[in-house]
Amino acid sequence: MRKSFFEELELSPEGYAVDLEPFMESLSWNDQGLIPVITQQYDSGEVLMMAWMNRESLAMTLKEKRVTYWSRSRQQLWEKGKVSGNTQRLIELRADCDGDTLLCLADQQGPACHTGRANCFYFRFCPQESQVVVSAGIPDPEDGHSQV
Repeated sequence: MRKSFFEELELSPEGYAVDLEPFMESLSWNDQGLIPVITQQYDSGEVLMMAWMNRESLAMTLKEKRVTYWSRSRQQLWEKGKVSGNTQRLIELRADCDGDTLLCLADQQGPACHTGRANCFYFRFCPQESQVVVSAGIPDPEDGHSQV
């Protein structure tokens, strides 16, 4: 039985390099051609958000160094911060050991969450207790709802 691309890399020494195209082709894209991406602030390690990339958004992110995702709700490319100004500059992109999830280390400018929060993980689950919002959103002065 032939080993997968990522199994073959398991024992590779530090600094071992592979070409981009076979690497991208070996990623585990789902049925919609997407892969999940966890984005962290590169210098603090704070987890900012989870989103999706397709091949085009991944290639654009690598080329432009501006993090671009695939919006499942809008069915289009979504360059983070292009409208809001809350941009993500790519520092480093990694794949996990199975090639089924990406980790994006980015320099986030402004809040990462559309609610105006620093990150999208502001709801804490507490077994046997009430569930808790751990940070407030920034209300839009015009309508009182969170800023987008």
